[in-house]
Amino acid sequence: MVNFSKKLTTDQIPGWEEHYFNYKLLKDRVKEYTEQTKEGNRDRRRVLKDFSKLLDDEIEKIVLFMIEQQGLIAARLEDLGKKKARLQDLPLLQEISELREDYREVGLDLVKLLKFVDINANAVRRILKKFDERLGDKFTDYYVSSRSNHPYSQLKQVFKHVGIGAVVGALSRNLGDLEEREGSYLNIYDQHPLAIPKDPIIDLIKATADRLTNSTNFLRFLGQHALIAQEDTTGSEVEHIEEDKYHFISLVLNLVNTFLYMVNTYIIVPTADDYATSLGAAATVCGVVIGSMAVAQIFSSVYFSAWSNRSYFRPLLFSSVMLLLGNVMYALAYDLKSLVILLVGRLLCGLGSARAVNRRYISDCVPPRIRMQASAAFVSASALGMACGPALAGVLQANVKVSVFTINQDTLPGWVMAFGWFVYLIWLWISFREPALDADAKDFHEDSSSSSSTRYSEKEELEQGLAEQLMPPSNEDDQTGQGERSTLRPASSVVSAYRLLTPSVKVQLLIYFMLKYAMEILLSESSVVTSYYFGWNTSTIAVFLAILGLTVLPVNAIVGTYISNMFEDRQILLASEAVLLVGILLSFRVAGTNYTAAQYVCSALLTFVSAEVLEGVNLSLLSQVMSSRLSRGTFNGGLLSTEAGTLARVAADGTITLAGGVLGRGALLNATMLPSLLICLASIAATMSTYNSLFY
Repeated sequence: MVNFSKKLTTDQIPGWEEHYFNYKLLKDRVKEYTEQTKEGNRDRRRVLKDFSKLLDDEIEKIVLFMIEQQGLIAARLEDLGKKKARLQDLPLLQEISELREDYREVGLDLVKLLKFVDINANAVRRILKKFDERLGDKFTDYYVSSRSNHPYSQLKQVFKHVGIGAVVGALSRNLGDLEEREGSYLNIYDQHPLAIPKDPIIDLIKATADRLTNSTNFLRFLGQHALIAQEDTTGSEVEHIEEDKYHFISLVLNLVNTFLYMVNTYIIVPTADDYATSLGAAATVCGVVIGSMAVAQIFSSVYFSAWSNRSYFRPLLFSSVMLLLGNVMYALAYDLKSLVILLVGRLLCGLGSARAVNRRYISDCVPPRIRMQASAAFVSASALGMACGPALAGVLQANVKVSVFTINQDTLPGWVMAFGWFVYLIWLWISFREPALDADAKDFHEDSSSSSSTRYSEKEELEQGLAEQLMPPSNEDDQTGQGERSTLRPASSVVSAYRLLTPSVKVQLLIYFMLKYAMEILLSESSVVTSYYFGWNTSTIAVFLAILGLTVLPVNAIVGTYISNMFEDRQILLASEAVLLVGILLSFRVAGTNYTAAQYVCSALLTFVSAEVLEGVNLSLLSQVMSSRLSRGTFNGGLLSTEAGTLARVAADGTITLAGGVLGRGALLNATMLPSLLICLASIAATMSTYNSLFY
């Protein structure tokens, strides 16, 4: 692996060398500053001023060249437009074909310019990282916030590539006009953007531009919820995963596992309080019943993540068996009149949580060309499972005795899920195909969540400058070849993973904890609160929770398709936190007033929907600010986010049980909403403190 300086030189476009960011010069200057400040021969404030000026000069050089090249491209488009106008009077098939190729050549030059910007953006990010590491200053935060938010910002010109959209529009319109329309008189402005026929060169331009802007459509936005690393498929250097490692039915089995697990998690929510009281416990013990699954998941996430380094079939098999046994015990607890059996059953279900395996299978074994679709399907399966669980509980209404077994609304969720996992277990045993690992892959698999680890190694050399927000992982070192190789190794423990967390990553994990805490409080105590204040029965509660769950996909569709393209992610993040805060405040019961169902429903919708929007944007940002070393290995970013969310669920369910047991059902609502309020305020304050480091 060559170091970054050499790779930067290798990747430069011939003839443009003098216009690139002079990374070597600035790296040498950082070395000089380091030696001088250590010896006390240089004032630190003078160093910051000098280095800022050097950076400004280099960025200005890049920006002026960009503008010059955009002008040349615009002039070529103007000339082609005149040529096209002359052809309209006497259209000749050969000349139209030649004109179309001329437009495509302009498109290829635009792609070349975008790659020029990408390399320079990465160089800027890396030199800022190096300066912070060597001199121990938080210079990056100052430089980015002062330059990017200024009205005359040249830094923003690099990362927002102003003017590119107009050029893409001109190319799209003219290439569209030159295509055969079969009698249609529509142009691109008369059609929805997604319905416009795309020339391959336009797709290539958009894919290249997306690397810089991180702009996203619904599929990409939804897929980012999974925190599954996506390959850049625009470069010819990408080595695709071997097709023989991809098995469609095995992917489907992973998605079904995800769906069934989420159904299993939420199917007991409408009846957990009734089940607890039937066993002689308080209704608020439902918090422990629901949360015990999350407690076990804290541990299962780690060993399943490690297990999936070597196999996918065996952990999925183990998961199915544990969930089958856990649901049988959950159902038998009623006739055995044992709360302990009930809780052990839920713990076994939590120990069978194979979401880490499902995520890793998509990352490891699904080809890059469809990995985004698979990631979106993973999130969709989770969302549908979340909605189907409570809805299914509302349907399972019976009260019969079969031999010695009682079949009622409390035990049916256990029996139904046990049957579901039994069928899944047979299907898994018959149809799942373990992907083959060659010897080299087996040796390296511990260090990578992708069997094609070399692709990640190469990609680290050209990480998205803007998408990384110019905030580098603290432990990277690109000075030497050995340093380059050390950056390839993923975190080997929780401690080493924690050391890779920058302040921005820590804040995003706090936000994830907060939103999961608020959602779990809302969902887990819904049956207790609604039955106490409004007298809702199990079916009504189930319908209400199912409606909440069904908002997941449409909300993400709106945010991913429209809102995320209108506003920066950091703006949506802060706005969502504010709306979530309003939802929490609205949920409080004010003494002396009548607490109505309308108030509860409105507060629940605001809280749940804003938390859903927040989760999407939060994980999108987290995937960008996180070190590339956390994209693979056992202790990866997906595991960290899962653990943060699981801890939040455990804390929330514990809060419900504790507050209900000490204060009673009448004070449960306000007592559980207060911690949510405080954590939400803390997350907003933390977001404000790192807002500038979340710049796109």
